[in-house]
Amino acid sequence: MTDYPDPLSGSAQDETRDLRPKFNAEGLIAAIAQDAGTGEVLMLAWMNADALAATIETGRATYWSRSRQTLWVKGETSGHVQQIVELRIDCDQDAVLLKVNQTGGACHTGRASCFYRIVEDGGRSLSVAKD
Repeated sequence: MTDYPDPLSGSAQDETRDLRPKFNAEGLIAAIAQDAGTGEVLMLAWMNADALAATIETGRATYWSRSRQTLWVKGETSGHVQQIVELRIDCDQDAVLLKVNQTGGACHTGRASCFYRIVEDGGRSLSVAKD
């Protein structure tokens, strides 16, 4: 497993110039993929330390599959690759944002984005976005 320095306390973590990801109790960090050209949010997945390191090293989005308990390189089997354009981390370093060039659909359903449903009727129903 890749070792990153431990997170710092309080505002020191917010201002450090060192990558010090704050993984949750399961050793994961939220990873949001966003289309680098349009800004559309494509998907949310999870990374462990090895997935984050592989993403940085290869320039291809690599995630941790919670269901399969293994690393998952986006597009490895589907061909729907996410090439990293820019990698950002939020203020306290507990979430990463991957700005990507997406080949094919980002969602396992084949859709461009995993966020294709709209919550309506006071939260009682869902509709499918027209875009």
